Amino acid sequence: MKTIVVFSGAGISAESGIQTFRDSDGLWENYSIEEIATPQAWKSNPNLVTEFYNKRRKQILEAQPNQAHRIIAELEEKYKVLVITQNIDDLHERAGSSSVLHLHGNITYAKSSGPQKEEYYYKINGWKLTPNDTCPDGYRLRPHVVWFGEEVPAYQDAIEQLEQADILIVVGTSLNIHPAAGLIHFARNATKAFVIDPKAALLNIPKTFVQITSNAETGFVELKRQLTEN
Repeated sequence: MKTIVVFSGAGISAESGIQTFRDSDGLWENYSIEEIATPQAWKSNPNLVTEFYNKRRKQILEAQPNQAHRIIAELEEKYKVLVITQNIDDLHERAGSSSVLHLHGNITYAKSSGPQKEEYYYKINGWKLTPNDTCPDGYRLRPHVVWFGEEVPAYQDAIEQLEQADILIVVGTSLNIHPAAGLIHFARNATKAFVIDPKAALLNIPKTFVQITSNAETGFVELKRQLTEN
């Protein structure tokens, strides 16, 4: 059984109505990254950070997987499918994908803000974290996301998965956020590589990639036909 690695970004979730931090409207409009998405922001105003991510978590839980998410899960009928996502939502899981690696964390979880933050993590019941939610060591729980300026704990795991790829599919990512943007170059053994994006020609990808210049849902309908007929 061949292995497909799907490398997904904010574009695929945007088609489910989840806004990215580049959007000019919605939740991000009234905040700067420095206020709510850095370790310094947490230290200076954890209540503001918690409030912001509570709102974002609520929005994500109200959203539904779209056709692209569902087709990725359906490909498991013929392939081993490994999803590496830069997204902090759980739409891949809710669509049925069985292997999802979150590079930047998963907003439906919380973790300790103490020194053992990667050891203490919890599934959030509902969408709200409060100042009274703490880990066993007494540290306040923070969103289980990777903020700007933090290391990416899952980076090495992502490299190992990409090295297994026979087929690589890149969807919904600008490939501008580092270090994640450089990961696709570890799929050295892939014999086929696809990129699905309306602006695929403008992305910094090798010329060997087959470009599907459409949105994620339309692109995956076409790509599924190719992958399941061959």
